[in-house]
Amino acid sequence: MKVMKFGGTSVGKPERMHHIVSLVSKETEPVIVVLSALSGTTNALVEIGELIAKGDRHAAKLAIDKLEKHYHAFIKDLVKDKKAVDKAKAIVAEHFEFLNIILKISFSESLNKDILAQGELLSTKLFCVYLEEQGIEHALLPALEFMSIDHYDEPQIGSIKVKLSQLLKQHKAKKIFVTQGYICKNSRGEVDNLKRGGSDYSASLIAAAINASVCEIWTDIDGMHNNDPRIVKKTVPIEQMSFEEAAELAYFGAKILHPASIWPAQQYKIPVKLLNTMQPKARGTLITEKAGSVGVKAVAAKDNIIAIRIKSSRMLLAYGFLRKIFEVFEKYRTPIDMITTSEVAVSLTIDNSTHLKEILKELEPFGTIEVDKNQVIISVVGNEISKTEAMVKKLFGSIMNIPVRMVSYGGSPHNISLLVPAEYKNQILQQLNKGMFGL
Repeated sequence: MKVMKFGGTSVGKPERMHHIVSLVSKETEPVIVVLSALSGTTNALVEIGELIAKGDRHAAKLAIDKLEKHYHAFIKDLVKDKKAVDKAKAIVAEHFEFLNIILKISFSESLNKDILAQGELLSTKLFCVYLEEQGIEHALLPALEFMSIDHYDEPQIGSIKVKLSQLLKQHKAKKIFVTQGYICKNSRGEVDNLKRGGSDYSASLIAAAINASVCEIWTDIDGMHNNDPRIVKKTVPIEQMSFEEAAELAYFGAKILHPASIWPAQQYKIPVKLLNTMQPKARGTLITEKAGSVGVKAVAAKDNIIAIRIKSSRMLLAYGFLRKIFEVFEKYRTPIDMITTSEVAVSLTIDNSTHLKEILKELEPFGTIEVDKNQVIISVVGNEISKTEAMVKKLFGSIMNIPVRMVSYGGSPHNISLLVPAEYKNQILQQLNKGMFGL
């Protein structure tokens, strides 16, 4: 059995949903299809939630009506048979009745999670209506019946495996299964989600739970590219990379893959393929335990980075100084991306400003604190690049005119990271593309 995940742009238009069905129906082995919400839907639902939270229910109503109109237009080109049209309209009416009802209810974070779940619930149900119209046997596996997270928001892979197996046994004769990405139940039994981009995570968790032959992530680009094609004109897809390389790229800014989605596939040794819905015959990118080659594979940029420097003349003599600093970040569940140290200072970066005020207050007793916002981490990723001849010389020779705030080298054999001011992001990506790849 394999897993095929399709993102928002892949199901964003009726003809694309038709195309997905043609892809899925050609499969010779059983397949679980994981769908995101239609493109633009999650953003619209986020806006609706924010408007309700602010008490602007009139604006929220207008946003709900606008989104409902979009879905009715979508149905018009998705299905033609009257029975299918009526069924699709009933599905849309049901979910938008819920959205209209919440306008009269007091806003809460748990209610907001229910709002955000509507996109995936709609896309999968409408997809199944089209499958039914085409006479294609299938079964809908509601993600809320098997996908769960614990009180630390971590997926419960053991529970997912058991519950998903039970659901699949109920449909032994079927070969096509459809489920929602992104959404889940939390430890309190409430509707929750795996955060933005979580459909990739869902697909990887499902692949791990069923020990899939492969986990395919279908998007609108032909695999992982060596650089950001939105910024750099000449980029090329990477044919093969290791889980470690893919994890580094995903974490440090490559948009095609959700950072968390690598872990379940890697743990259970499930190959991951990144494929293009618009060009299904393109080779895409294969991610396995084997890197395929040595050397630089790609460059990625991670935005909205905050750099914090703690300067202390006592640091040299203070036993456990670093431990105490790390405990502050642990307390506020704020991960550190990069860190460098000297005898009198520690510099580190974070990408989450939620608890920045509290963190800085608790760091004050340790010394003088300096904060630089609007920074970008530029990561050069590849197999064993720390051992590749002349790599550092080639890297820094490409960016001599750009101010580098921090360098992380040696922490991973697959990654060299640089911290630069955000205004240099486009320039450094373009220069590295020329200097490292000759493009």
